[in-house]
Amino acid sequence: MKSVFCGNNFTMIKSSLTISQVKETVKRLSEKSVEVTLNLGRNKFVTFNGKLSGVYPALFTVTPFDKSFKGKTSYSYSEYLCGKVKLNEIAE
Repeated sequence: MKSVFCGNNFTMIKSSLTISQVKETVKRLSEKSVEVTLNLGRNKFVTFNGKLSGVYPALFTVTPFDKSFKGKTSYSYSEYLCGKVKLNEIAE
């Protein structure tokens, strides 16, 4: 959910997806090549290509194609739901 400031009140905007829908979306991309975009905050973004290597009940993992990549490679479904992690399938 997002918070929106309206006058003296905060209004909550509901997300259009549920965790189960996010899990199905990620499961569909399992073992495929993906482009991962990470929102690190303060207008900082990291993008890398990799293979969605594991889908687990609480998280999913991405193996980067660049072996020198030193960033985080496992993500929770809530990070995807909140927009901190975005996945795009790469045509092989």
